[in-house]
Amino acid sequence: MNPLEQKKFAPVGHKRWAIAEGYIPKTSHGPEPEMTSHESICVLNVSDEETHLQIWIFYSDREPVGPYKVSVGARRTKHIRFNYFKEPEPIPRGTDFASIIESDVPIVVQHTRLDSRQSENALISTIAFADAESVM
Repeated sequence: MNPLEQKKFAPVGHKRWAIAEGYIPKTSHGPEPEMTSHESICVLNVSDEETHLQIWIFYSDREPVGPYKVSVGARRTKHIRFNYFKEPEPIPRGTDFASIIESDVPIVVQHTRLDSRQSENALISTIAFADAESVM
């Protein structure tokens, strides 16, 4: 048996995360889907339980939308593009937004944006804000 299959990882992360800045550019430059402008999160779940996420989107001029529901398997990572959200409604392109990510087990969330509106692409990535009260 692989030694990692026996390893039990202690919970890492928090159950509630916030990303205060979000924006999906309306246009892209380059081959799709790799170079499609997007907003995404990467979720790391080291627990032995599948986690169920609820993601809420906040706008400057209307009420929040959500939850968008996503699952991440036990001891797995998942990259989630906000461009692909359909239910309860797609996130509009060219519109500022923010997000709250809630999980039923502690996780780590990293935020990334690819802006490929011109051939000189811009990529930003940062760790999301973790609510310290949401550890367990």
